[in-house]
Amino acid sequence: MKFKIPRLLLIFSVAYFLNSCSSDSPVIQSPSASFLIAAVPTYIYNSLENETLTLVNSYRVSIGLKTLEKNNYVSLKSEEHDNYMINNNVVNHDYFSTRSQNIIENLGAKRVGENIAYNYSTPKAVLFAWLESPEHKQCIEGDYTHFGISIRINAEGKKYYTNIFIKI
Repeated sequence: MKFKIPRLLLIFSVAYFLNSCSSDSPVIQSPSASFLIAAVPTYIYNSLENETLTLVNSYRVSIGLKTLEKNNYVSLKSEEHDNYMINNNVVNHDYFSTRSQNIIENLGAKRVGENIAYNYSTPKAVLFAWLESPEHKQCIEGDYTHFGISIRINAEGKKYYTNIFIKI
């Protein structure tokens, strides 16, 4: 009986976040974000990931926004989601609320957003597609300070993109 409310909250949260590719968690005050740098593990970025991050930042600068700082922990969470999508042959935001909550708890993030994409051949093509979608564009232009990315390729050569944005 005592688990009904948390289950209802979880179901509501998942339903809410699955309705938009630019799902934002509400602004949450963290007790301390001073552990941000110490909590960031190593992530080795491939050339496609670096190019995508550079393109996102170049676009932000072109419209008068600040660049976002790469975050290895967020990229690891992005990679986990790419692997999930590949292993389950899906393209979706499944478990976004779980990823978001993990990032909030481990990095002290106040806001988390996510863009995903599938089967775009180049970082320029995926950025163009994201900018053509109001929900995805909102993440790219959002009030964030850091971001991470993963681009993984399945056995058929199709690319899966997960780009997570956070505000610390």
